[in-house]
Amino acid sequence: MKETDKKLKRLEALFTGQWGKLIESLVEGDLIALLKKRGVHVNRTIQRVSGSFQGNPYEFDIIAVNGKEIVIVEVKTTLRVDDVKHFLEKLSHAKTWMTEYKDKTVYGAVAYLTSNAASHIMAEKQGLFVIKATGNSAFIANKTDFNPKEF
Repeated sequence: MKETDKKLKRLEALFTGQWGKLIESLVEGDLIALLKKRGVHVNRTIQRVSGSFQGNPYEFDIIAVNGKEIVIVEVKTTLRVDDVKHFLEKLSHAKTWMTEYKDKTVYGAVAYLTSNAASHIMAEKQGLFVIKATGNSAFIANKTDFNPKEF
């Protein structure tokens, strides 16, 4: 029974990890074009950025960059209010953790397939781009007059 539980947990972790990578790929594929349409002229993306600052590990799913701006994207299959809160906390440390971006304008974005408890509305109110992954691409779901917050 214990061995079966271990195998099921490994399979669940494998499935969850692969599913997350699929959602990241859907978002990353259109991200540069989507952000350019919203006035953020990034020219490349970096996936799964991780590091450690003073012994504190961090990880960001996608970072879109150009010479003066970056957009840090948190990707979730199902976006929850706690995910938004946790991401906002991480964003508040981004320039400290990644000193190469300390003089850049930093924007945040959450990307998701589905959302719970109006978490996408909360994210927009907090100044984050809201990106909805769809069948074969993604789109920015913020209102057209949305102005992102600088972090």
